[in-house]
Amino acid sequence: MNAPIEPGLLARQRLHLHVQAACQRIAPTWPLDRFIAVNPYWGFVDRPIGEAAAVLGTLAGTRLTMPREWFAACLGEGALTAEDVHAAWASENQGLPGADPALPAQTLAALASPSPALPRLRLVTDLCDAGPAPRAGMGWSEIVTHQVSQHCAAYFDEDQSGWRIDARAGLYASWREQVGRDRGLPWPRAAANAAGAAPRPDELPTDPAALMASALDALGIGEAGRTAYLSAVLAAIGGWAAWCGYARWQARLGGADDASIEQLLAIRLAWEWLLLDAARAACAAGAGAGAGAGAGAGARGAAAQAALGEWAASWHHADAAAAALSTEQRVDWLAQAAIEHAYQRRLIEGLKRAAAPIAAKTTGQRAEEAVAVQAVFCIDVRSEVFRRALEASSAQVRTRGFAGFFGLLIAYQPLGSELVRPQLPGLLAPALRVTDAEVPDGVGTTGSVGPLGGAPPGTALIAHRRAALARQQRWAQFRHAPASAFSFVETLGLRYGASLIADSLPRTTTPARWEDEGLPANGAARMRPCLPDAGVDPQATAAMLHGVLNAMGLVRDFAPLLLLVGHGSQSANNPHAAGLDCGACGGQTGEVHARVLADALNRPAVRQALRALGVDLPDSTHVLPALHNTTTDQVLLYDTQAVPPALRGALSVLQGWLAEAASRARAERAPGLGLAALAGDAPALERALCERANDWAQVRPEWGLADNAAFIVAPRARTQHLDLRGRSFLHDYDHALDPTLAVLTLIMTAPMVVTNWINLQYHASTVDNLRYGSGDKVLHNVVGGRLGVFEGNGGDLRIGLPMQSLHDGQVLRHTPLRLSVFIEAPRASLEQVISAHTVVQHLLHGGWLHLLRIEPGSDAVERWRPQGWQVA
Repeated sequence: MNAPIEPGLLARQRLHLHVQAACQRIAPTWPLDRFIAVNPYWGFVDRPIGEAAAVLGTLAGTRLTMPREWFAACLGEGALTAEDVHAAWASENQGLPGADPALPAQTLAALASPSPALPRLRLVTDLCDAGPAPRAGMGWSEIVTHQVSQHCAAYFDEDQSGWRIDARAGLYASWREQVGRDRGLPWPRAAANAAGAAPRPDELPTDPAALMASALDALGIGEAGRTAYLSAVLAAIGGWAAWCGYARWQARLGGADDASIEQLLAIRLAWEWLLLDAARAACAAGAGAGAGAGAGAGARGAAAQAALGEWAASWHHADAAAAALSTEQRVDWLAQAAIEHAYQRRLIEGLKRAAAPIAAKTTGQRAEEAVAVQAVFCIDVRSEVFRRALEASSAQVRTRGFAGFFGLLIAYQPLGSELVRPQLPGLLAPALRVTDAEVPDGVGTTGSVGPLGGAPPGTALIAHRRAALARQQRWAQFRHAPASAFSFVETLGLRYGASLIADSLPRTTTPARWEDEGLPANGAARMRPCLPDAGVDPQATAAMLHGVLNAMGLVRDFAPLLLLVGHGSQSANNPHAAGLDCGACGGQTGEVHARVLADALNRPAVRQALRALGVDLPDSTHVLPALHNTTTDQVLLYDTQAVPPALRGALSVLQGWLAEAASRARAERAPGLGLAALAGDAPALERALCERANDWAQVRPEWGLADNAAFIVAPRARTQHLDLRGRSFLHDYDHALDPTLAVLTLIMTAPMVVTNWINLQYHASTVDNLRYGSGDKVLHNVVGGRLGVFEGNGGDLRIGLPMQSLHDGQVLRHTPLRLSVFIEAPRASLEQVISAHTVVQHLLHGGWLHLLRIEPGSDAVERWRPQGWQVA
């Protein structure tokens, strides 16, 4: 017979499941220096979005759609019509039994009134806030959030503070020790010898799991309500929960784990227990007021205890409360689907206009001989504007879209530095570490100049950088040492004041890059990032690049110049600057990826190995790396000294085309930046944008990916005639070159997921900036050097986007639409990928994005629905 399981062990196992379920609902947030877009609802992606919205509304008080008055305004402006509401309902309910035909009319009627308040279930801190304020102007919810947040800021700090908390015992243990010594907290006065009184801080269990078990029992939260209650408790400190989620995410990418998020849950739950007496007092006061002044203490106590019992029981019915809210919010989700349908309708009309020229071209037909440049851009929506401008500058240019990390799973370590920075999508872990090789003067990589040959890094450059970085470190330590603080200010105050004045003056120069820190004046020009094995094992390098080129669809018909264009932004005094760089590169610019890939593809030995694999990159083609500055629309070409003499003339012509394209793109973007008056004056507009990029007081250097709405996976000919207004991610794909569906699978499981993350980060920051955005940029204070920001001097860690990235001060600049994904491929191909990948099924079945299929060589567009494909 099997031995019976101890009741205590079963209880611990059940508690563990509740804790894990709550923690898994929290999406990670990345640090500021590698700030990437994250879908903050990722922990709910296995549920339908409407169900997730109802749960989050019940537990956290958040909405996933805009208020009804916003949809009503869209109706009034014509961006949404009654016909769209009816069409969206018909699309979602086609073929489904039991659909409610009255819902469209109910939705239109509901939009005439404001959204009702959300029925969020209350925490103990909420009960306490109903009583007397412990401090003037501050309730217990604010005090608790501030205390936990300040402790987390000190605990996780690695870069800012001179003194650090001893973190060896863990987050919970360090908090327990600290909170017991904090004499500044307005502790509630417990009733003497009260039955079930809350513990003092020094009486809390030392083990986080034991704490959670005891607290839940003391609070009266039964098994049926524990997952919901713990989820709400964790959501109450959601910013730091997201940071702890990042620590766990990174640990698991490396095959380990991190328990910080569980310990944070224990901390916040401990506060619920510690404030139980304050909650009793608040409930007693409420009971006394309800019973009149004559109510005795015993009656008030009994009423308070009954109120607490009802409160605890309410968590047992959290699922029912969410189900009721889901029914109520059906009208909100139909309005959301309708405005998305309106956008899709207009885009489909444009895509269909390309059907005739598409059908006239044979798939796989050789490119025109006149093509002089093939330019590969990131799929980023900002690249769409520049690609159109470049194509308009010359008919000899063909552009393509591909994820900006160009398929290289790398981390980058600058030569002579200890810094190693991942530069790839957050879903992935780096497989290679790249660094710099010193390039002797005049040495190129292709043509008559000869190969780079894998030159080892220069020892002189390494020694120079390490010495310079060591001096900077000692200087920083001196600046922040307490003994030198006043003498430092007295000695250098005037010099620092002059520097501040200089920084405040208009500037158009490009600031120094962090990659060049510690190098001599000409050091950066003498180095080139490269793959570690490119010069040692060309066959291994070629095998990797063969997969990259196939994914790009670049396997034949190469132009004389192949331009790889990464992108990055430029702004001053901007904690969220990395969020404007390339998300596919881990919140860095795409420079390293473009240069590394170009360097490898230009090596004769690698090309020879590629030919053996079936990709003939001819000797007459040179691969040139570049970086598109999305703030100024300037394009910087790298390693031009390596261009063969025979292509110098072509390089000069390309530079002219790029300059013309930059002027076009800047003129198109000018009105959105308040610079419409300069749109016709190219030099003045360029100067204004450069000054904007260097202005430390500028809160809107550019609009980033605001108003993103679609991801189009198709040959460029499908969209080349359209002005997509910088709202679409564009990924080239030719299904005829993908017989195994390897490329389609990669697109639907990686770029499609990443664009979903971007889309829903902007969505969440717009519909609920309080919980999923970072508030007012002007009030930001950086936490821990790179962890995130506070809005003001405290509160929770703020995640997501600031309002200035979404709103221009008068109107929203981002329209919160779920991503519409258009893929030009056969139906069977899409169905095969969907059936094989759970994450794709979750995104589609849960309604987290829309999938529409374009029939190759045709104008037919179909919409995926769980009940089957339908004509769009």
